Amino acid sequence: MIEPRDQEAAAAAAACVVTIHRRLVEELRPGLTLAHIDAFIAAQLHDLGCTSCFKGYKVRGHPPFPSHSCLSVNDCVVHGTHDMSDRPIAEGDLLSVDIGVKHKGWIGDAAWTYAIRGCDKLAAELMQAGRESLRLGIEAMQPGRPLVDWAKAVQQHVEKRCGFCLVRGLGGHGYGRSLHAAPYVANTVPTYPGEWSEAWSLWRPGMLVAVEPMIAVGTTETRSEGSAWPIYTADGSLSVHHEADVLITAGGPVNLTAGLFDLPDIVGT
Repeated sequence: MIEPRDQEAAAAAAACVVTIHRRLVEELRPGLTLAHIDAFIAAQLHDLGCTSCFKGYKVRGHPPFPSHSCLSVNDCVVHGTHDMSDRPIAEGDLLSVDIGVKHKGWIGDAAWTYAIRGCDKLAAELMQAGRESLRLGIEAMQPGRPLVDWAKAVQQHVEKRCGFCLVRGLGGHGYGRSLHAAPYVANTVPTYPGEWSEAWSLWRPGMLVAVEPMIAVGTTETRSEGSAWPIYTADGSLSVHHEADVLITAGGPVNLTAGLFDLPDIVGT
């Protein structure tokens, strides 16, 4: 829970994430390597007086995260690193960029997916499903209602209306002065007791959460390679990742990263 006196600081950290995404939109184009993109993001972090809250991040069983940002291309769902591929991004690629900042002690953490200089109809529909599911899910995050309302809204749109697949086993999270905190926010309704223990906890004013649908064309399952960070779709199908920072208030949810919705889907034209 965040105190009212700290809400301005949290909003400022989220605004830094949006600013970096806006600058990145002007930089992305075919031919750039992931290393170049990560170095560009590192320079923007420095310019805004931020540090990456991803670089060096540790999870048991994994080496420290090596990049300033998460750069996930095509079938890479999340946690892509700048050194996982030397191949430059190409026209038609989908690039999901997750940027996490630490600004004056507060975290901002949001992701968006971009098509490089164009994409086919299926990829365009996948990106649209990601954006719209995020919007609908945030609308459902009403104080006094259960967390599962978020998942109901997201799953209804992605799987029933659009026919795509929400990736299982990954979800959103609370944050604040640390990158990850309670509650865990699944993107799908639990199907058995204990699957998501916090599903019926209530959205309460003061909660600060990063919510993030992760969607694939053809599967709910993922694969990874040993202790490597990147997580891929199990069937190699395209994926997208959209994430927002949301503050729950007495009057409803406030999307601190709402400016991301103004960004273009297609970049590098």
